[in-house]
Amino acid sequence: MSNHCTFNNIEELRQAVGQEAFVTDWVLIDQKRIDLFAQATDDPQWIHVDPVRAAKESPFGCTIAHGFLTLSLLGRFYDQHMALPFCKMGINYGLNRVRFTNPVKVDRQVRGRFVLAKLEDIAGGLQMTFSVTIEIQGEERPACVAESVVRQYFEAAV
Repeated sequence: MSNHCTFNNIEELRQAVGQEAFVTDWVLIDQKRIDLFAQATDDPQWIHVDPVRAAKESPFGCTIAHGFLTLSLLGRFYDQHMALPFCKMGINYGLNRVRFTNPVKVDRQVRGRFVLAKLEDIAGGLQMTFSVTIEIQGEERPACVAESVVRQYFEAAV
């Protein structure tokens, strides 16, 4: 386990299949982040953006992050914690499955745990499938479990 991983070539990447590739730093999910996400996605449901009402009416006793806010951190996590210097660019290719297993309460921290589950060759690059667990600091149940698919393209293919 490391906070940052660099794979210098395809062979190093192939050897990592089935192993934990990296664990991210903790990221604070504060009310400002939740509010900005609500604005960006036009999803101002009170359970996310009204701390007073959420404290009174929510079963959680406070606001909670949008599930998709938690999921949207995957791009940040890849960018900050994984390097493939033999590739020119990467894209988010999608998700095979996602479950939001525990709400993230305001002012909690989350981090991602990434296991390289599968590596496939594609035209001009490679496709990686990661089993991702988004953990909540101090809690047993994770916020989210997902199968994330990313593609990386070699310089000549771009």
